[in-house]
Amino acid sequence: MRWLGDLEAEILDCLWKWGRPATVREIVDDINTRRPSAYSTVMTVATILYNKGWLTREKQGRAWLYTPVRSREAYSAALMEDALGASEDRPAALAYFVERMTDEEVAALREALKTADRTVE
Repeated sequence: MRWLGDLEAEILDCLWKWGRPATVREIVDDINTRRPSAYSTVMTVATILYNKGWLTREKQGRAWLYTPVRSREAYSAALMEDALGASEDRPAALAYFVERMTDEEVAALREALKTADRTVE
């Protein structure tokens, strides 16, 4: 899994935040509330994300409606998987990560393990 570039992440963040398909115009207008961004640049990056398999698109009139293929949570999980895979001692890296978790995060991890039907003591 490859980490997203800044504009790629910004585009996906808009779509994840809205939870619905959107046009490049909508995405550009949102990004432009924080910083200037050209329509053509966002269109190019959205097309790149589509070609990489991160987005689907459907024609609406003359514009494309873009939808993310993966959820923000699935992307985050893949990044964590990659980070663990970068270690020569995966169990030690995981233990180091868990030691730094808050009580709420540990509780969420326990619940996720239960949901995944894993043994939790």
